[in-house]
Amino acid sequence: MISKKAKYAIKALKVLTEEYGKGPVLISYISAKENIPKKFLEAILLELRNHGILQSQKGKGGGYLLRVDPGRVNLAQVLRVIDGPIAPTPCVSFNFYVKCDDCNDEVTCALRPIMERVRDANLGVYENTTLLTFQNPASLETKEIPIGANTTELVESSANRMTA
Repeated sequence: MISKKAKYAIKALKVLTEEYGKGPVLISYISAKENIPKKFLEAILLELRNHGILQSQKGKGGGYLLRVDPGRVNLAQVLRVIDGPIAPTPCVSFNFYVKCDDCNDEVTCALRPIMERVRDANLGVYENTTLLTFQNPASLETKEIPIGANTTELVESSANRMTA
């Protein structure tokens, strides 16, 4: 489950995607349009700015805008910035791996393969859903990700998109 903070971040990014190319958008506009508490939104937008997804402009005519094309930002990137790991358990996380305290052996762990499948299914959706989806929700293609599919390529392509 994503946090309320992540849900608000996605809703704010939806507005910024709709306004992409039109200049900075006021926090008060986003707050009112998506019914997000203004103070909470300020913290979310600052975090997204600090991670290179947004940029801000101060002064008259200022506000927030997407720093990169909305087609280059996917939901996995946003969720990692806001909520941290996407994986359901730390031992299957690509970016935030930690060995489980209560597990003696990952190789023989009965839960780990299931959590890998959950991670892969979630990543399949999050990595393939960009902010452009908000401009045309009908374009969202439902893709079946084979169980046990290797998502390393998805993760690598995501890293390439963020650094490009």
